[in-house]
Amino acid sequence: MDKFSINLSTVFTEVSFLERFKEAKEAGFDYVECQFPYTYTIEEIKKELNQNQLSMELINLPPGHWEKGDRGLAADPNRIEEFRKSVEMGIVYANSLGVKKIHCMASKHPDSSLEVLKKNLLYAGTEMSKHGMTLLIEPINTFDMPGYFLNDIRKASDIIHQVGLPNVKLQFDFYHIERIHGQSLSIFQTYAGLVAHVQFADCPGRHEPGTGEMDYKEIFCYLQKYYKGRIGMEYVPQGRSAESFAWLKEVAL
Repeated sequence: MDKFSINLSTVFTEVSFLERFKEAKEAGFDYVECQFPYTYTIEEIKKELNQNQLSMELINLPPGHWEKGDRGLAADPNRIEEFRKSVEMGIVYANSLGVKKIHCMASKHPDSSLEVLKKNLLYAGTEMSKHGMTLLIEPINTFDMPGYFLNDIRKASDIIHQVGLPNVKLQFDFYHIERIHGQSLSIFQTYAGLVAHVQFADCPGRHEPGTGEMDYKEIFCYLQKYYKGRIGMEYVPQGRSAESFAWLKEVAL
């Protein structure tokens, strides 16, 4: 199952975050990812990675105060210094944990600015390039995240081209793109040259493949042929996490 990285922020939530590493290994995975590791020390996370012989594929930058409604800082004109500090923290965690991909959330603040977002991405991408890291941006649907600033793949593509750094790329989540635009596989084919990380969940519901309306056999068949990176399992299991992997037997990855 080397093609997949399992997202420990959404799967195995029956146990504490640090216990999820062992669960992932016992389920047969070698790669994990997570959204926000910053509640835990680098040493705590590194211990779990090492003990369970796992590699961390992806983390997010700190998003601000999630519990107060923040969904990223990069487009907020009032928090540029805080954003820069979040970049510094993200790089420290990523370097220590062997992570080469960092997702940067935009913001859902009503004052969000496209120009601020582009300037912040230029700063973050430049800093991450010094460490051989890729900065990712991702369109997120406004059904799940009302008011999120970056909610269209065309806008994301334009931003990447305008920032103009080779290490600023697209995180393509089939679930979000399906909710936003529909026809997610066709859209992936259009933007594949910008994609550095893929995630998925079925739509609607955001559960594992087979619980919604998407043809994941077709999607995974295409990804097997034309996408070389890992695929992040960022779904919310419909039942128990350990019982949510039956679909893996049906895909040749």
